[in-house]
Amino acid sequence: MSFKKKINAFRKKATKSITKSLLKQQSISLSDQGGIKRILITRPNHRLGNQLLITPLVKEVHQQFPEAKIDLFLKGNLGEILFQNYDYVDRIISLPKKHFNELGRYLNSWFKLKRYKYDLVINAEASSSSGRLSTKVARSTYKYFGYERELNLFEAANASHISKYPIYSLRYFLKQPLTGKPLPDIEIKLTSEELNQGKKILAKYVDLEKPTICLYTFATGNKCFAKVWWNNFYTTLKKDYPNHNIIEALPVENVSSLDFKIPAFYSNSIRELASFISQTSVFITGDCGIMHLAASTNIPTVGLFNVTKKNMYEPYNKACLGIDTNDKKADEICKIIKTHQESLDLAFIKA
Repeated sequence: MSFKKKINAFRKKATKSITKSLLKQQSISLSDQGGIKRILITRPNHRLGNQLLITPLVKEVHQQFPEAKIDLFLKGNLGEILFQNYDYVDRIISLPKKHFNELGRYLNSWFKLKRYKYDLVINAEASSSSGRLSTKVARSTYKYFGYERELNLFEAANASHISKYPIYSLRYFLKQPLTGKPLPDIEIKLTSEELNQGKKILAKYVDLEKPTICLYTFATGNKCFAKVWWNNFYTTLKKDYPNHNIIEALPVENVSSLDFKIPAFYSNSIRELASFISQTSVFITGDCGIMHLAASTNIPTVGLFNVTKKNMYEPYNKACLGIDTNDKKADEICKIIKTHQESLDLAFIKA
């Protein structure tokens, strides 16, 4: 094991040891919410999907405390991009993605966290040791660690989802009914200009008179389906939807499991890619951050799962669908998609 890996292993072990004791603490019930004016939500993880998945929580917090300003404690450089149109998000404090390479910035971010005073700090992911630690470090009147999952303090039908659980947990913390009002959507908040630009870009690749199915064939590690699988799926999809455009959105690596045999759009801009996706009719992909980006544009998104837990990470928004692809052939998956879309009476299926 390299020295760097040893240091990382020690850091994770030490952080887990320090934060383990936090589960013994009791959260403070809020009897007077009117005094909450400054809130910190902490999710120090650099992945695109994990940051998008806190947008429903951010919206829920704004609904609960409409007069409050919200700060975010994140990791990497995506925060400013993803939350740029959230008017009620004030400061974003970001840890560098690789803290060994930017140790000064890393330490400075923790000092910033300690500098500000909050009325409420919310840990967005209960299992995150760094989330718990940052909640502990921040200065605040009230602190919510989100430990209800470990202690099984409540039940809700879809609470296992990583994006929905924190909302239910927060409502529990505030001593409110868990259900009764809808959960906020995941959302990137595209502007009308961005939406129009997305439509212009799509028009360069396909006939806008036809509905468009967009594929994204890349994912990390063993979540990525093989080229043979994608080619077989595309052949089946093309047969089942002969009157539809089928296009591919490419990852930042600019690779294609379909070997670029269909029209393919590439952009290294997250918001431009989101704008492009927003103008398609349905988005189909494996479990990845771009799956959540597509869902955040409010486009019907189909997530294909072969490794990770579907009920925890499936795309979250109206008309989205997660499919466990294990032991399913391409024609079976296409049939599930068609049945789902027909049940929702979506326009793309009618063409």
